[in-house]
Formats: sequence, structure tokens, C-alpha cells
Amino acid sequence: MTDISAFANRLGKNAKHLMKWARRHNIEAWRLYDKDIPQFPFAVDVYGAHIHLQEYDTGWLMQAEEYEAWLAEVVAAVCFVSGFDAGQVHIKRRERQKGREQYEKTGRQGEDFYISEHGRRFWVNLDKYLDTGLFLDHRNTRQQVGNLAAGKRFLNLFAYTGSFTVYAATGGAVYSETVDLSNTYLDWAARNFALNNIDTHAHQIVRADVFQYLQQAAAAGKQFDLVVMDPPSFSNSKKMLDILDVQRDHIRLIDGTMRLLAPGGTLFFSNNRRGFVLDETLPERYAVRDISRQSVPEDFRNKKIHQCWQIGHRV
Repeated sequence: MTDISAFANRLGKNAKHLMKWARRHNIEAWRLYDKDIPQFPFAVDVYGAHIHLQEYDTGWLMQAEEYEAWLAEVVAAVCFVSGFDAGQVHIKRRERQKGREQYEKTGRQGEDFYISEHGRRFWVNLDKYLDTGLFLDHRNTRQQVGNLAAGKRFLNLFAYTGSFTVYAATGGAVYSETVDLSNTYLDWAARNFALNNIDTHAHQIVRADVFQYLQQAAAAGKQFDLVVMDPPSFSNSKKMLDILDVQRDHIRLIDGTMRLLAPGGTLFFSNNRRGFVLDETLPERYAVRDISRQSVPEDFRNKKIHQCWQIGHRV
């Protein structure tokens, strides 16, 4: 078994810097440890007064007794450094998704609570689903959307729990549509809107398959000045007409979205598929800028956790 002291020391070093950094930037949810040491393959995220401890699947084989002892030491180190007790640590094992929906239930209920980020508030649940309700690695892009939103018409595609819309609406967007196919996540988005006093007449929630939505919105002549599209890498949801594969389908998605983008508008397109390659014809037709590196927040050691592009019409 690997000596736990290296893990504890790295946690302490990270915490010394990042706790001050998070307070300074008004962030209550942030990454404390990002698989810094290969022998400790965890992501440790702080959510207010709670810790989300994700163990990544490495394929390592341990005897059950040895594994439980090792995990107990990891939790003890996290508690020692953070000052939280073990009841505030939420443990989750994350395996690569193979032919399943991206957001699966864990079988546990957990507790809903909210955290603050740059003056906005978001409901999270650290137990019920594989993901928590807020993707921390998109914090920088959320803030950029908020900074650009004043006076704009905003569109959020594959919206999940609507966090980008919360930033757009509180940043002064005059109108928005938040599009997803999941009732669960659109209900979550509605709760996030209520938590931030967002006018649901001006900021509408739309349950739709994104491919169908793009066709119908274009036929209706809809136009938006600012768009975010963050599709899952893969989805075989029974609610969708077809299986989504972001590598195969991204040209169709981007072309469809660009038909809705007003002149001078901006599309932020992002995904976290490993090895994703943007089709080489897209920069020939649109103004495309890779902003991946600056879009990943300071608290993430893994700068390849997602890719992100800023796309507009060529002038």
C-alpha cells in the first residue's frame, strides 16, 4: 500500500493556496486535488461545507480489506487537511461510460444544498447522480458568458441544469432559451432560476431534442447573439431519435447552431471527449478560435479536461 503522507502533503500544499484563492474570487465550489499523484487517483472537490471525493477507475486490483483500509486513510487525510468530518465527505467511484447515458443515478438520494459562485447560487447534490449539478471546469466560460450577456439574446443547448443561463440572465441578457431533453435537469434548471430570481417569461426552458430544436428554430427564423453548446461525448438516451456521438455529429450541430447565430454573435462550443478533433473544414467557413487553455480554471491541474472554441461568422 502506498504511503499516505505524500497524498496528505499535496492536499495541504494545494489547500494553503486554493482556500485563499477561492475566498478572494467568491467561489464556494472548487477543485482541491486533481489526480496530482498517480498512486492516488482521485478528484477532491470542495462544495461549501462538503467534500466530493471521486475515485477514478484505474483497473487496479486490491483485496477488499486492503482497499477499504486504503480508502479510509484517504478519507482521513482529506478530513485532516480540510477540517471537515467524515460525514461531510461524499465518496464516488467513477468508471468510464460505455454505451450508457452520461448522467446516471447512483441509487442514493443524497441532500440538495446550494453553493455560491461569483454571486450566483446553484443547487447541487453530491450523492444522487454521477455528476453534481454543476461542472466546475466550466466556471471560466460561465463568467465570460455573464460578462458578454448584457442586452443579448442567449441560447443554451444541452443545457444540463442551466448554469450558463443563470450567468447570462443575471448578466443582463434580455431573452434566453434553455434547451435540454431531460425533465430531471430542466426541473433542476428551473430551481436554479428561482434561486437567482430569474424572470421565467424572459428566460424560457424548452424540453427538446437539440437536433429537432435546431431545425424548428431555424424554420421559425429565431436568432440569438450568444450561444453555448456543451454536448455530452455520447448519449443513447431512449428519448432521443438517434444516438449522439459528438465526434461524428459536431459538424451538423455547429452548422445548425450557426444558422441561429446573429451577425456579430458568439458561439461557445465545448466538449470533454478524449481525443476529440474539430473538423478541419469548420475554420474555413467560420471564424474559429481555440480558447481551451484559458477556459480551464486555475484550480484544475488537468488542462485537457475539456476543449472549448469561440466561433463566429466570418466578416
